[in-house]
Amino acid sequence: MEFLQTLYQEIINFLGVTQAWEILREGNYEALKTYKGFTAFIHPIIPILIILEFILGLIYKKPQTKVYKVNFLIYVFNRIIGRFIAIAMVTLIIGSLQKYAPFQTSLTWYWFIYGYVVWEFGHFLYHYWGHKVRLFWCLHSTHHAPENMNLSVTHAHFFLEAPYADAIRTTVCILAGVQPEMLLIIMLIDGTYGAFIHIGENLLKDGRLGFLNNIILTPSHHRVHHARNPLYMDTNFCNLLNIWDKAFGTFQNEEKEVKIEYGITREMDSGNFVDVYFGEIIALCKDIYKAPGIKNKILYIVMPPGWSHSGEHKTAKIAREAYLNNK
Repeated sequence: MEFLQTLYQEIINFLGVTQAWEILREGNYEALKTYKGFTAFIHPIIPILIILEFILGLIYKKPQTKVYKVNFLIYVFNRIIGRFIAIAMVTLIIGSLQKYAPFQTSLTWYWFIYGYVVWEFGHFLYHYWGHKVRLFWCLHSTHHAPENMNLSVTHAHFFLEAPYADAIRTTVCILAGVQPEMLLIIMLIDGTYGAFIHIGENLLKDGRLGFLNNIILTPSHHRVHHARNPLYMDTNFCNLLNIWDKAFGTFQNEEKEVKIEYGITREMDSGNFVDVYFGEIIALCKDIYKAPGIKNKILYIVMPPGWSHSGEHKTAKIAREAYLNNK
C-alpha cells in the first residue's frame, strides 16, 4: 500500500499538477498574478505533451519504446541522487558572486532582453564546452544517446550535468548584473522552451515552425543538434535565441536532402541504461589508462571527443570539415 502511495505521489510530482489543482479547487485565481501561481500552470505542459506524444507514437505504430524506457530509468535515477544539487549550486553562486557584479539590472523589459541575451551566452558556453571537452562530454553524452527524438529526451541527463550547466549560466548572468528575480523568470522560460524543442515527429512532423525558423531556434534546429551526421555535428548550441551560434559560426539549418540520424558516433546499446549513462565515462577511463605519459592522460580529459594521442583524430570538427570539402 505504501509503495502504491509513493508511486502515485511520484506520478503527481512528474506531472507537476498539484499547485494548479489547488488553485482550481479553491477558485483562487488571484494566485495567477503571482510567480508561483503562474508557474503552477506552466510546469505541467511538457509532462502532458510527453504522454500525448507517447500515445500518438502507439497510434502511429512508432512507439520508440527503447528511448522512453531508458529515459524513464534516467529520470528515476536522477530523482534519487541529484534532486537538490542544481538548486543548491545556483543559490551558492548567487550569494557568493552577486556583490562582484559591476552593476545591477532592474525588472524592466529592456533589461529583460539584456538578461536573456546574457543567459543565452552562458548557455552557449556550457553547451559548447559540453561537446568540446571530453570530461564534460561524459556528462552531456547521456542526453545525445537516444536514437529517436521525443519529449522524454529532455529528462535524459547525467545527474551532474545540471549543476555544471547552472554553475556556468548562473555565474555569467550574476557577474553581468542580472538580478536573481529576473534570472528565475528567464530560467523558467528557458527550461520550458528547452524541453519543447525536443518534441518528436509523432507530435510535430515539421519542426521548422514556419517563419519562426528564421528568427529563433526551433525544434528543427535542435533536431540538427542531436544528429550524428557529419554536416550536423556540434552545431546549434543555443536554446531559444540563436544569435551566439550565428556569431560564432556554429549555426546550421536542417537540410531536406540530409536526413537526420540521431545518437552518438560511439558504438553503443542505446537501450542499455548502463551504457547510456556511464558508457562515455568508461570509455574515457580506458583511454586514460592506455595513454602513455601524464601529459597524454590529461589531454584525453580536456581535448574534444575523438582526440587521440596517436594523431588519428576522429573529432566532430574533422568529420564535418571532411564532409564539407567532399561536398
